Amino acid sequence: MPDILLKAASHVLTMDDPGTELTNADVLIRDGMITAVGQGLHAPGAETVNATGCVLTPGLVNTHHHLYQTLTRAVPGAQDALLFGWLKTLYPIWSRFGPEEIFVSAQIGLAELALSGCTLTSDHLYLYPNGARLDDTIAAASEVGLRFHPTRGAMSIGESQGGLPPDSLVENEDAILADCIRVIDRFHDPRPGAMVRVGVAPCSPFSVSRDLMRNAALLARDKGVMLHTHLAENDEDIAYSLARFGCRPGQYAEDLGWTGDDVWHAHCVKLDSSEIGLFARTGTGVAHCPCSNCRLGSGIAPVRAMRDAGVKVGLGVDGSASNDAGNLILEARQAMLLQRVSLGADRMSAREALRIATRGGAEVLGRADCGQIAPGFRADIALWDITTIDCAGSWDPVALLLAGPTRVRDLWIEGHRIVDNGHLATIDIPRAVERQNKLARALAG
Repeated sequence: MPDILLKAASHVLTMDDPGTELTNADVLIRDGMITAVGQGLHAPGAETVNATGCVLTPGLVNTHHHLYQTLTRAVPGAQDALLFGWLKTLYPIWSRFGPEEIFVSAQIGLAELALSGCTLTSDHLYLYPNGARLDDTIAAASEVGLRFHPTRGAMSIGESQGGLPPDSLVENEDAILADCIRVIDRFHDPRPGAMVRVGVAPCSPFSVSRDLMRNAALLARDKGVMLHTHLAENDEDIAYSLARFGCRPGQYAEDLGWTGDDVWHAHCVKLDSSEIGLFARTGTGVAHCPCSNCRLGSGIAPVRAMRDAGVKVGLGVDGSASNDAGNLILEARQAMLLQRVSLGADRMSAREALRIATRGGAEVLGRADCGQIAPGFRADIALWDITTIDCAGSWDPVALLLAGPTRVRDLWIEGHRIVDNGHLATIDIPRAVERQNKLARALAG
């Protein structure tokens, strides 16, 4: 692969420790890594990309998604429901999925993320109907080209045992743990620059047993992989935890081994101050999903308090059945706006929101090799065109990213150009959309 020289970017937002920002700067990529950042770089024989009129940022990082849900956007009956009612409406539809639905929906979701500047995404797949496997999403990510952190989710407590999901969607707990071992052994790559890492992710306190949560944590630590689940998502979630377990979600997590720098929890809208302190002390991460939280009426997560306490926070688009979209740059804008509307206009800047969306997400996912534009980091870079009409008149090109372009011009992952001049370069989007819509019509019929 030839060297790549990104030349004369109007602005480079490095996300390094001092928060360095460069103007009229170049970035040199070699063998999938960033080797130099500065002005006036020369690289004879390199492929040169003109970045004039563009802002360069590290690729955005998505810390929570349910890719399969791109097949169930805007489903009647789920549109205006709270979390538990929303799930009850959608479970019967999801039970009719199979390997093709899981693969195609993942393709679409990953492509949508790439076009919005995302280079690294996790995915939480916790249902496996009709022969579907985690392998289906990994195959989709390989085709699209994103750096991928799939998590082997699970549900084991159905309605007949007091859980929320129908019995048809739950699995035997021994089989769940055995399949976790299988996918970790087959796909997980712990090395720097890994394109696939696998996590263990029982779905939620209301769909799995305490034994499975405890055993999953033991298994993950034995295998050296990360842990992920939903926690403290809304008032219903808190009430269920108090009624079922006699404690708040933070204590539930701590009692079962679900705190630490190898753990991240999705949503955490209803964490109280003691739980925020627990997460800060233990290095536990949070995937903040502002659009989905708004859409389901779950509330505004205490991101300002988390950040001030030292909790690792990244962004998540969550599933497209609860978000309607999978655009990560819009998620960053929403995160900023929610903290401002709840606490004041000075409580989160555009730069802080972008840091959460890039380096913050990389830290949550344990990727010390990603999230910065600096020598030695992986060449995961988003190039944003700020010469378009929605950017005209801007005085601050960095702040503009949360009010201007919603799609990248170009995107590199491990030094490979995945988006080229606004078009995904790896798969046939019209064909994938046609296939997706055909599957959605069959499910609706």
